[in-house]
Amino acid sequence: MSMAAVGLLAGMALGFAGYFGGFAAFLLVAALGAVGFVAGRFLDGDLEPGDFFRGREHGDRRR
Repeated sequence: MSMAAVGLLAGMALGFAGYFGGFAAFLLVAALGAVGFVAGRFLDGDLEPGDFFRGREHGDRRR
């Protein structure tokens, strides 16, 4: 499935949730969609758990 089709389906789901359930349902669907996206990236192997918990290197420090 192309990314355009996935975006279309996600937009339609958020639109239906916002229309029929209100703003709280819209936020719930958006949050669960983000969780599902991250879980899918983990399962595809595009993301590793260390990507979230790795500290910055010495050269990356902000001053």
